[in-house]
Amino acid sequence: MSNTPDLDAVKKYLLDLQERICAALTEEDGQAFAEDAWDREQGGGGRSRVLENGNVFEKAGVNFSHVHGDGLPPSATAARPELAGRSFQAMGVSLVIHPHNPYVPTSHANVRFFIAEKPGEEPVWWFGGGFDLTPYYGNVDDVKHWHQTAKDACTPFGDDRYDKYKQWCDDYFHLKHRNEPRGVGGLFFDDLNEDGFEQSFAMMRSVGDHYVPAYLPIVQRRKGTPYGDRERDFQLYRRGRYVEFNLVFDRGTIFGLQTGGRTESILMSLPPLVTWKYDYAPEVGTPEAELYEVYLKPKDWLNA
Repeated sequence: MSNTPDLDAVKKYLLDLQERICAALTEEDGQAFAEDAWDREQGGGGRSRVLENGNVFEKAGVNFSHVHGDGLPPSATAARPELAGRSFQAMGVSLVIHPHNPYVPTSHANVRFFIAEKPGEEPVWWFGGGFDLTPYYGNVDDVKHWHQTAKDACTPFGDDRYDKYKQWCDDYFHLKHRNEPRGVGGLFFDDLNEDGFEQSFAMMRSVGDHYVPAYLPIVQRRKGTPYGDRERDFQLYRRGRYVEFNLVFDRGTIFGLQTGGRTESILMSLPPLVTWKYDYAPEVGTPEAELYEVYLKPKDWLNA
């Protein structure tokens, strides 16, 4: 079992993953991504790709970044004091897709690798990632497909892997100040290194490679569903939860801002339009109420 990190192999995979995901989304939408390459003054850079006002996607951002530096921010060393005084490299692909049609869920995916080094000591490294789904109008078949694909990504790595990462996702994508999940979950993992480099890298690749098969069939089934102002207003209201989570809790956002990352790329996950309403509650018996009553309750979706 190899435990020697191969940074070149990880970077090559991540760049190719960004390429493949953008190609699949472009084929579905009919509009190409605009590319924006950037450099980070403290070290490293990235390649941001954004599609805005497309035929299917209102805003889609697929970002690759590879940053490095001589020291880590407080958000990293507070939880991991052994990282203090080490140089670091962090690379990953992160994406958020906000569709036009409220019946098409928003989706998010991220896969990443981190390594911290110090002369004379063993490097500290790990993989992380996952994907999660945020519907505005729920559909059981869609959620089951999403979770079945998530389970398929995990199955080669152990019978308990899906259950563990699903629970981690439910726990992580939770808005504590509202006591409410962000969506219907999926997968989330971090600090993955106990399997050795090769196996951990394979797990990360499996998650990255299963994102498109998990999401595109849902888009294709729902993108033509008729909708009006009511559905659009509810979509914009629920997008507010997405903004709240990303700005208050998301580790990647906090890490990026504290390490002096590129603000435009870090915040590309935010939707183009969003609303907040004071003390809103959906009417009983409406499809909007169903989202709260049925879908925003973590459960065993594969046996629902």
